[in-house]
Amino acid sequence: MKKIFLTIATAALFSVNVFAGDGGKKVDGGAASYAVQQAFASDFASATNTVWTVTKNCQKVDFLIDGVKKTAFYTLAGDFLGTTQTVSYKAIPAKSQKMIADSYKGYTADNVIVYQANEALNNDIEPTSYFVDLKNDKHEILVRVANSGSVEFFKQVK
Repeated sequence: MKKIFLTIATAALFSVNVFAGDGGKKVDGGAASYAVQQAFASDFASATNTVWTVTKNCQKVDFLIDGVKKTAFYTLAGDFLGTTQTVSYKAIPAKSQKMIADSYKGYTADNVIVYQANEALNNDIEPTSYFVDLKNDKHEILVRVANSGSVEFFKQVK
């Protein structure tokens, strides 16, 4: 489960959200399962511009809902994992912003992705996590901010 979560977080941060103008389903690497498409349609009834992608680890769908771009992730077996969306750096707790400023001097925050996990599937995971892409002249790193405000190094990107 941790491997899937890590894959989702990394993919979400660096994936380019491409939305079909006609709202059609575009699938890379095979068709999204019928059961997942039906579950998605039930969970996100007002979603538009859906674009499906199937990888070796998960099924994901990029979509618009209430004018907000989001991505939903499902296991290959069809279990809902959670959603991601890009948010402002100001969305993370102020305490975390200060910790990042103190611990990562010389880095600038770029993208921030919030991951809302499906607690029903795994109650050991934080329900909300933020992934902040930090860059300086030589390096790019990813830090994880828990809903509690704690900040931890997540991954060296460059």
